[in-house]
Amino acid sequence: MLRRILASSRYIMIIPVVGTFVGALALILYESIVLFSSVIFAMRNGPVATKSVKIFAVGIVEAVDVFLIAIAVYIISIGLYSLFIDDKLPLPKWLEVNNLEDLKGNLVSVVIAVLAVLFLREAVAWDGTREIAAFGGALALLIAALTFFLMKNNSRR
Repeated sequence: MLRRILASSRYIMIIPVVGTFVGALALILYESIVLFSSVIFAMRNGPVATKSVKIFAVGIVEAVDVFLIAIAVYIISIGLYSLFIDDKLPLPKWLEVNNLEDLKGNLVSVVIAVLAVLFLREAVAWDGTREIAAFGGALALLIAALTFFLMKNNSRR
């Protein structure tokens, strides 16, 4: 009886699966509305000038950042579902999750992309008054550490 209860308890993971899926969907929908609103506003009201194009470009880069975060949350949702609920879920090879290490690796890969977009956003918005090199260096160190984690994680297989 205890064995059956423990085996069935894995279905409790449906709560974080649904929660992360709804969160990813909400981020995607909300940021899509923000992005489309920004495009419409720029077309109607924005003056055609270099500065306004730069501001618009920063807005697009910020939208990409939010979309990447939504992708990370979606990957967690799919990964938890395939780990705990249904391991026969048809997924592309790169999204297959066989254990928690695979899930962490997928998440770290998306975090690296998010950090790169974060630096891109700062570089595009840079006006020459802030120190961007230290920020870029800190991000580079963090990305290097995460890449090292991925390499060590992959070498264990």
